[in-house]
Amino acid sequence: MKLPLIQVDAFSDGAFTGNPAAVVLLDEPLEDALMQRIAEENNLSETAFTVPMPHEGPMPHEGPMPHEGSMPRDDDGPGGWALRWFTPTTEVELCGHATLGAAAALRDSGALDGAEEVRFSTRSGELVARFVADGAVEIDLPLAGPGTAASATQLDAVERALDRSVEAVFSDRYLVAVLASEEDVAALRPALDALVRAGDPIVATAPSAQPDTDFVSRFFGPTLGVPEDPVTGSAHCQLVPYWAGRLGKRELVARQISARGGRLACTLDGDRVRLAGGAHVYLRGAIETS
Repeated sequence: MKLPLIQVDAFSDGAFTGNPAAVVLLDEPLEDALMQRIAEENNLSETAFTVPMPHEGPMPHEGPMPHEGSMPRDDDGPGGWALRWFTPTTEVELCGHATLGAAAALRDSGALDGAEEVRFSTRSGELVARFVADGAVEIDLPLAGPGTAASATQLDAVERALDRSVEAVFSDRYLVAVLASEEDVAALRPALDALVRAGDPIVATAPSAQPDTDFVSRFFGPTLGVPEDPVTGSAHCQLVPYWAGRLGKRELVARQISARGGRLACTLDGDRVRLAGGAHVYLRGAIETS
């Protein structure tokens, strides 16, 4: 069996920047176990799987069912896609960069017939991606957080994991650690075992030192099979409301200062966060499963 695959650098300024996402363009659903094995083989932070809708039921899910209404439905009407995301070790509830990558891959494949937006049915509800100026893609994600102040135990675990004192820690989907400066975030060299002991993935963030950027971040998620993620859209569902409140503005520019780096134009829009960034197709091919 051959499965079309397009790899996209998401939130990128060009090739070899941003976060690479593999997008597998399916005609019919695959079993969970096969999707997980493909993601493990790809060995990227995320592999996305799309299936056009409506089809005969959602992509099968072998584990515990998520909350009602969060799985792909087959009543969304024509023109939508079911979308799921897998790291090398697990399925995740939400992934920003692979959503952006999936939209770009569908457009590159010709599946969208020139449409200016694409709707995805996911475990986090309906997500919309729109094609905007200069080849960028904007994705609409649910707000998360910034969260509640972490407990003393969580604060201690984060400081041990990062080997650095932090100004504050917030707990929601991820543990968000606020540091004093961009230099502090860039200097982090956390040990994997210490990060694992912290439990949840850790997002380190600080004000940007650059005049054209509002804040910076890095994401560490070894418990998800991702020691450091190059650019993490889902983390900005927590970061944007925090920095919007702190800076008193709804529109912000963020950079994730991983080795590859990535830029996100962010908008706080009620209970949603809109993130826009570049999308560059790196590879087109096919997976051979037999």
